[in-house]
Parts: sequence; structure tokens; C-alpha cells
Amino acid sequence: MFEDIPVDVSPMYEGERIRAANMFVELAGPKSIGAELVQVVESVEDGKISVIGPEISEMTQGEIYPFGLKIDIQGEKLEKELESVIERRVHELCNYVKGFMHLNQRDQIWCRISTEAMEAGFKFEDLAKALSVLFKEEFPIIESIAITVLTQEAEVSEFLEMAREQYAHRDERARELSDEDVDVFYGCLMCQSFAPTHMCVVTPDRTALCGAINWFDCRAAAKIDPEGPIFEIEKGEVLDAEKGEYVNVNAAITEKSQGTTDRVYIHSVFGYPHTSCGCFEAVAFYIPELDGIGLVNRDFKGETPLGIPFSAMAGQCSGGKQVEGFTGLSLEYMRSPKFLKADGGYGRVIWMPKEIKDSVMEFIPEELRDKIPTEEDANSIKEIRKFIREADHPVMERIKQAKSEEAAEESEEIEEIEVDEGEFGEPGMAPVMMAPEFALPASGGVKIIFKNAKIYAEKVIIKKK
Repeated sequence: MFEDIPVDVSPMYEGERIRAANMFVELAGPKSIGAELVQVVESVEDGKISVIGPEISEMTQGEIYPFGLKIDIQGEKLEKELESVIERRVHELCNYVKGFMHLNQRDQIWCRISTEAMEAGFKFEDLAKALSVLFKEEFPIIESIAITVLTQEAEVSEFLEMAREQYAHRDERARELSDEDVDVFYGCLMCQSFAPTHMCVVTPDRTALCGAINWFDCRAAAKIDPEGPIFEIEKGEVLDAEKGEYVNVNAAITEKSQGTTDRVYIHSVFGYPHTSCGCFEAVAFYIPELDGIGLVNRDFKGETPLGIPFSAMAGQCSGGKQVEGFTGLSLEYMRSPKFLKADGGYGRVIWMPKEIKDSVMEFIPEELRDKIPTEEDANSIKEIRKFIREADHPVMERIKQAKSEEAAEESEEIEEIEVDEGEFGEPGMAPVMMAPEFALPASGGVKIIFKNAKIYAEKVIIKKK
């Protein structure tokens, strides 16, 4: 089937990572531009392949090039609502090709070609041939397919603008429903090759972390491929509507994560936040010093108020991990009326890049728009504190309340228990607690977990309530 392609094509290569040491060239990604788009059209010349711009053999090793992948499909049973579903499979099917790594989606794609593949004679034409066959195998309703690969900057730039218009149209349609309007949510496992314990929960109010799959897309995908990676989850019993916790969702994620995760709050970064894959468009992160939440997107190049860039933060919470105080999310979710609803929504957000703020401005309550700083206003905790104090951000009330409670506790009667010096082998130190694992709550719902802990103290203070 792939005899004329100089590299292997098989699902066994899905999840292959191409590091800088064995990379020939990089395509799109954070230092260039790129996009992928699948469109259902009326007439397609089946098997047509075009490469506009330099081929792999004409590229310089170590360089970064723009990259566009335009896929036109035709079929009697194909509908426009299937476009994004089929488009999302580009990620999976590209990774079947040995020596070609594909990450992310839409206009966030990031690809690499290995030196080994280039030396074997691999070309963009071969990638297009492989995708043509794989897509027809995965979706028999595709009768004709034509693929255009773009590597010329001017062409990619023009294609990118057109693709973004299509993405925006799809996203706008998805805002018609809310979680309360449906009885079914969806689970998506398309990122499990890179995050084996991750399952994306897709609801009308929370698009997939990648930003490329919404509730309508999932409904269409589950219909055409009932045994595929996108499946129905009966909403069932609601445990907490504000946090977004459901009995059946918990059961599904327990099963699909092999028991690694057993609870999820769909609309909160605290307690049991949604797990993160690696394709997410942005990260919501807790800033404990100010009891607020920050947002950062993949394109932001600077450091966050936590002192680390997006890449480092993404590394901490990706791979299917559930990390309290952090969660990956899509930019479209920031336009949802349920955006981090359990945490206070935008009333809890105290920092975000200007690029994000501009793109979601109309979805931020008007009274908060001037109270949320960007990197142009503040970058450090100190600068953010000054800004939100002067702007009278709602978070300041939380801080004042916390301080009042702390002062009240300190004014209560206390009893001190002294420890005899040297009684336990160290001057004035007594073993207060020994445990294989225990947790201490912190402000804002953060929980600190100690493992194999032995705690010694010179003095134990018991506060009487």
C-alpha cells in the first residue's frame, strides 16, 4: 500500500518524538506560521497532490519553515459539520509516518522531519500520498481527496488567514448550546498516544483543550465512527453543577485513565481540575500570593508572573497529569459563560497576555475589563498587586477577608506545650507526626501533599476555638 513511500507508515510510530539532535527541519511552530484545514467541497480531483514552495530536499538543515496543509474532500454522505472532526485526525495520521512528528492543531501546528527520513528520500509528496490513503481508510465516506502542502511564506500567510476565518465560524456556531441543554457529553481520546492517561471531556460549554473539537463535532464523530476515539457519555447525575462534576463523567475518566484519575471538575482549577494532554492552547494557573488566577497562551514568548514561560508550565501539567492549581484549556473556553465558574470566572483572573485579552474582550464582563492587567501593565507579583489594588479588582476583597480571618485567629487564646530538651535525641525537638502521606490545605483550595513525612517541632501551639 505504501511501497512507493521511502519511510514506514504505521500506527506504531504514533507518539514518536523527534528531538533537535536528530531533526532535519522544523515546520510552523512557535517560531514560524502554519495551519491545517479540511474542507468539504463539491468537486475534487481524487488523488491530486500539490506542493507549493520548497520541497524537503531543497530545505536547509536546522532551519524553520512555514507550513500549511490544505485538504479538500468530497463524498455524497459528507457534511460540513464533519470538517473539524476529520481535520483533528490529521494529528494522528501524520504521526503514522516514520520520521514526521506532528503536534497541536489548527493554526498552532508544530512539525519536525527527522534527518533519517530526509536521507531516505522522504518528500512532502510522500506525506500527502500517505494521508490520502489513511484518510480514505479511516473515513470510507470520503470518495475523493486532494491535498496541497504549502511551504512558501506568502502562500502560507494567505492560507492562514482563510483558515482562521473557518475556525471562527465553527466556534461561533458552537456557542448556541449550554451544558444544561443536552443529556450527553463526549469523551475524546485522540491525544492518548502522547498522554496515555488523558481523556478530554467535551461539553457545549467547554470545548476540547486543543480548541479544534466542540460538542457538535463530537456528536458528528461519534455517529460516523461509534468505535472511534470520540464517544458519548450520558450526563447522568449531577454532583456539583457549578464545578461541573458528574457521576458518569467520573466513571468514564476512571476507566479511560486506567484508574489514574477518578474525579474531574470541568469548570475549576482547584480540587480535581481537568487533566491536561499537551495540545492545549493555554494554561490557567493559580497565583497563591494574590489568591488569583493567571492565563497564558502557547504563543506568549515571555515569562509568566510565576517566573517561568508557557513551555515550562505546560511541561508541569501535561501528559495526562491532574495538577491542582493548573489546567490546560482552549481559547474558546475563555468565551464560555461557564469559564472557571466555580472559581469566580474573570472575577478571579488577575493576569493574562494582551493577545488573549484582546481576543476575548467582549466576553469579559465590562466592569472587569480595565481591572485585569496584561504583560504591558504588570509582570511580577508585586506589580500585579499594585495594579489590582489601584484598579479595585474583586480579588482584593478576597485578600482583605483572608487577612481579617487570620487576624481573628491570632487574637484567640492559645495554649503552648513545651518540649523537654533532648528528650527525643535532638535538642528541644519532638516528633509531632509521622505518616506515609498526609495533606495540608492552603489558601484558594490548594492542597500540599507530604509523603513519608516526619515532622519535628520545638513547640506545639494549640489554638482554642
